[in-house]
Amino acid sequence: METSKKIAQYLLQSKSIKLEPAKPFTWASGWLSPIYCDNRKTLSFPEIRTFIRDSFVEEISKSFNSPDVIAGVATGAIAQGVLVAEKMGIPFVYVRSASKSHGLENLIEGVVEAGQKVVVIEDLISTGGSSLKAVNALREAGCEILGMAAIFSYGFPQAIRNFTDTNCKLITLSNYSVLLEQALESGYISKKEADLLAEWRNDPENWMK
Repeated sequence: METSKKIAQYLLQSKSIKLEPAKPFTWASGWLSPIYCDNRKTLSFPEIRTFIRDSFVEEISKSFNSPDVIAGVATGAIAQGVLVAEKMGIPFVYVRSASKSHGLENLIEGVVEAGQKVVVIEDLISTGGSSLKAVNALREAGCEILGMAAIFSYGFPQAIRNFTDTNCKLITLSNYSVLLEQALESGYISKKEADLLAEWRNDPENWMK
C-alpha cells in the first residue's frame, strides 16, 4: 500500500495525471472524463522513473518469479519495459498495436522464442482491450504469459472481466481509488470533486450526460 500511495503522489506531482472534474476531457471513445493520464511524463523525472522501475522489479519478482523476457506494449510502455528488463538483466521485446506495413511486417519487435516465459509491461489500464492484444500476439508466437504489470489502472469492471476472460493475471503499482485518497489528503481536490470523480468511475460511459 505504501508503494501504491507513493506512485499516486508521483503521478500527481509530475502532472502525469490531471484531475479536472469541472472541465472534463473527451476520450477517443467519446466518453467525458475528469481524469487525463499520460504516464510517459514520469520518464522526465529521474527520481520518479527510478522508483517506478524498482517497484516494477519488486512486484514482478514477487508475483511472477523469474520471467525469461520482459515485453513492453507500444508505445507508452516501451521505455518502462526497457528500464525493467535492464535492471533484471533479461531480454526485452515490444509489441506493436499493428503489424508494420513494410519490410518484415513485424508485430513483435526483438527476439522472442516459443516456450519463453514473458511478463508484459503496460503504463495504463483502462478497459484492457489494447493491452490484451499484446498478450494474444505473444501467445500466438508460442510464449507463456506469466501476467501483466502496469503503472496505473482505473479499475473498471470491464477491465477486470477482460483480464479474467483472457486468463491473464494483472498487477498494478497504483490505482484510481488510491489516487483519489491521495489527491483528497493533499488538498489537490475537494470532497465535492472527489465525489464527482468517484461517480465517474462507477459509470464512465454515462457520466455527466
